Amino acid sequence: MRLSAQVISACHAAAATAVFTAGVLGSSGAFAGPVWDGIKAEVYGSRALLDGSAVIKFKAPYRPDDVMAVPLAADVHLPKGQAIKSVSFIVDENPSPVAAVFQVGGAREHAALTTYIRLNQQSDVRVVVETTSGELFMVEQLVKFAGGQASCSAPPQGSPDEIAANMGKMTLALQGPRAVSSHSVQRAEFELNHPNHTGMVLDQITLFYVPLLMVEQIEVKQGDDVVLTMAGSITMKQNPKFAFDFITNGATEMTVTARDTSGAVFSRTFPIGPAT
Repeated sequence: MRLSAQVISACHAAAATAVFTAGVLGSSGAFAGPVWDGIKAEVYGSRALLDGSAVIKFKAPYRPDDVMAVPLAADVHLPKGQAIKSVSFIVDENPSPVAAVFQVGGAREHAALTTYIRLNQQSDVRVVVETTSGELFMVEQLVKFAGGQASCSAPPQGSPDEIAANMGKMTLALQGPRAVSSHSVQRAEFELNHPNHTGMVLDQITLFYVPLLMVEQIEVKQGDDVVLTMAGSITMKQNPKFAFDFITNGATEMTVTARDTSGAVFSRTFPIGPAT
């Protein structure tokens, strides 16, 4: 898949400290930002990006308190008859700008997603929604950098032994009122214990860089139905976390499967309530 390949390619480029060159958005109908032309050409080619302010509500802190875990929230409402194919979060000035791409299962006009990213410096942050008919909608917001060490080169939290002992542990929590019937909207939050190493952190003892080890894909299934699939990057925070809503289908369990760049696979099935 093109977007997934872009995410992985960008992460390896980040480990080599490569960066995109500056540019501005062409005649796409959306707002421009520094470095955006290079990102747009890599990910979307010559496709037009439409102003998404009427269909995407985007929330991000103007000056986040913690640049290691900045929340980005997108609430997507497409016109009737259209369906969401994917929702992408992009951070222009990060070494790996395509932070996460969520492929949304089912023919949904509405979806709400929140994810948490590392912010390396002040940046325009974007949400791009692709419809199943091929249209692209975009919104953007400037996010300031609160200061301190660039997050992509900051050491992980916890000792190596602690990180290794907790690797792959997962939590899934339902949020808000519990759905009492099928075809109802339910919200959930997922977190995976994983260092999501950027390849840019210098080990102060060995003086070698900690090798790149990132979560590249997470799939969420409700029973046999795919709720979403996320393609990740080093821009996702340590212990990747995201919240999402889904339409209940009567299944009693939700299964989450994650894969990282070492080939390791982590999977867990969570009870989500009785079928109705």
